[in-house]
Amino acid sequence: MNLSKIFKNALVVVMFGLIVTACATKKSVKTTETKTTKAAETVQKADPIEKLDALMQGDVYIGSDTVGELASGVPDRVFFATNETILTTASRETLRKQAAWLRQNSEVTVVVEGHADERGTREYNLALGERRANAAKDYLMTYGVSSDRIKVLSYGKERPVDSGSNPLSWSKNRRSVTVKAN
Repeated sequence: MNLSKIFKNALVVVMFGLIVTACATKKSVKTTETKTTKAAETVQKADPIEKLDALMQGDVYIGSDTVGELASGVPDRVFFATNETILTTASRETLRKQAAWLRQNSEVTVVVEGHADERGTREYNLALGERRANAAKDYLMTYGVSSDRIKVLSYGKERPVDSGSNPLSWSKNRRSVTVKAN
């Protein structure tokens, strides 16, 4: 009888061990499958972010699909960071090209339009657009363009170039645009 109880207890312990091992293995496989699935989803979701990173540096637009030309080879706009009027390195390079062209074409007058993205009040964005346009005007004046030839106009958020409501659209709309007035 004692031997029978020992075998029964041993059989119960072995069965319990097999059940625990089977559950642990099954759980491990499921975790691996879940990790693989999550990794694949992350790669798929990363593509739009990589595309966004290619068009933006920080939150400043660096693409060219919305950029026109003031003259042949002279871009017409510069872009700003959120709530900023500080000119980026790329913006300063664009404005130097504009200033060089304006110095060569002394009969041309321009309007520097300031724009903002859709966020913020109308009044705030009008003031921000004016500050951005003035930052561009001041830089042009630094490079020898007379202030009499440059007018400033702010549209705030009233004339978006991209009507989307996402970081890329907002970055395209935070700009100043130099337009020939005559």
